[in-house]
Amino acid sequence: MTVIIDGKKISSEIREEIKQKVEELKKKYNAVPGLAVVLVGDDPASAVYVKMKGKGCEEVGIRSFQHILPGSTSKEELLSLIDKLNNDKSVNGILVQLPLPDHIHENDIINAISPDKDIDGFHPVNTGKMVADVDCFYPCTPAGIQELIYRYVKDLKGKHVVVVGRSNIVGKPVANMMLQKNERANCIVTVCHTAARDISVYTKQADILVVAAGRANTITGDMIKEGAVVIDVGVNRITDPSDSSKTKIVGDVDFESTAAKASAITPVPGGVGPMTIAMLLFNTVKAFELHNK
Repeated sequence: MTVIIDGKKISSEIREEIKQKVEELKKKYNAVPGLAVVLVGDDPASAVYVKMKGKGCEEVGIRSFQHILPGSTSKEELLSLIDKLNNDKSVNGILVQLPLPDHIHENDIINAISPDKDIDGFHPVNTGKMVADVDCFYPCTPAGIQELIYRYVKDLKGKHVVVVGRSNIVGKPVANMMLQKNERANCIVTVCHTAARDISVYTKQADILVVAAGRANTITGDMIKEGAVVIDVGVNRITDPSDSSKTKIVGDVDFESTAAKASAITPVPGGVGPMTIAMLLFNTVKAFELHNK
């Protein structure tokens, strides 16, 4: 019987753990962690994500500072705000919602965030620490993926993890994290990308398959081995086959055929998605503790 890995349930468990931790920190320091979220422009999807992050903070007792800036904001104005937040002791984590307007280069902004407040884990200092297997802030979606895998598989030593996709946001961090020598990793890792002539050669070898390709139906059931654990990171809007006037959200994996062979699989939605904000909250608490050592 294939297990459907419930990201919502696991996310709720993590949030409850974080809530209890925040209560302990409040008693100890008479203060709570603070997260500053910066949104530039009026992209509807980004606005929804920012609202969800604010709600997540409220649920666990983290202070949320939201900075909503017009799309015409200059790079210099945004950098000035980042500098102010870097020096604000009530702010432990800074997250700049991506994408940014075309006239602002993302790397310029990410690099301006103090590494000890980079709870998104994208600053070069944190990326370097991750590759060197030094404790750091791990990117939230990859951290959520690792948590899902660990809570289901437990003994990961020597497992073959195949990652489909090499983005800086998911593919590369997941690969690096699963290589690390600790109980949540210590795996054999293969990374596939568009240069692979036949990715099924690799995906059929996977004990754990992480799919972050950004395209629906990248993986079908005939491309995995019996009993594999499949983590579907994709979010794609397609025409609903049962009603062409509607659309629906699917992952990168053909769920029906893949679930028939997998021992466990994450659904879309309800799998990896809920974990991202949970790990963002986790990183914010971690930053607070670092700042109060």
